[in-house]
Amino acid sequence: MAFPLTFSETIDEIGKAILGFGSISDVLDILLMAFVIYSVIKLIRETRAIQLAKGFVLLVILYAAVYLLHMPVSSYMFSMLFSNILLVLVVIFSPEIRHALESVGRSSVSSFRFLGLKSSEELRRQERLNAMINAVTKACADMSDKRIGALMVFERKTILGEIIDTGTRIDAEISAELLGNIFYPKAPLHDGAAIIRNARVCAAGCILPLTQNHDVSSELGTRHRAAIGMSEQSDALVVVVSEETGAISVASKGSLRRDLSSGDLREVLTQCFIQPAENSDNPLKKLRKGRHKDADK
Repeated sequence: MAFPLTFSETIDEIGKAILGFGSISDVLDILLMAFVIYSVIKLIRETRAIQLAKGFVLLVILYAAVYLLHMPVSSYMFSMLFSNILLVLVVIFSPEIRHALESVGRSSVSSFRFLGLKSSEELRRQERLNAMINAVTKACADMSDKRIGALMVFERKTILGEIIDTGTRIDAEISAELLGNIFYPKAPLHDGAAIIRNARVCAAGCILPLTQNHDVSSELGTRHRAAIGMSEQSDALVVVVSEETGAISVASKGSLRRDLSSGDLREVLTQCFIQPAENSDNPLKKLRKGRHKDADK
């Protein structure tokens, strides 16, 4: 059975490549590989995949040690594993690979606004977003006071069609009253999540994936775990109102910011939807930075 290069052959090929280095194509090759490796590390560094990557690196180190110590049985076992390494990596990192492909495919024509001038369509869109932010902020403040649990997912560039299909389609103009009715404790859709797309309530009663992160605090309930899980698997912004405490929280990119005031929530939503070009990073980090600056003053 033919296997890929053995460890010794791999070392020999690397040595030949170093000795033959010198052309422009070699420089471009190294720069491309450095960019790919940097992009992969940047993608997985804040996810549980980083732990899997560390384990894989340890396996490589162990394989090198086994080869140098001339242990034939162990070397054979490792060669069997590494001969199918591409298939193994695809299986292990399939969620991260999917997320990476989605990230590459994300593009927005609105990012290329000519000289920053806003068209009438853009102005109407901004009005809808402002109305959405006002409605969500008011609804969350009311539900927080009444200790009514709520879970709202704001779709961004990642399309959430699979999540929407788990609930009931609504497609209604967003308002504080509508959100209050959806999450009213005796309403049939109050237990699930409401998906908000293009400043409209697209669906309600939707089921979200729970986070698999074991470092999440044990005091967090299902709503908060679902919010974190949804933000890990997409670029969606998720707003949670706790039924037990009335606390407002926001999840983004796998991180959860808890105990927000209605003013904090308005700021996060504004940074995320009204000023996306100026706030392309995690909106929760922007909010933290703003608070740190105020504290320094």
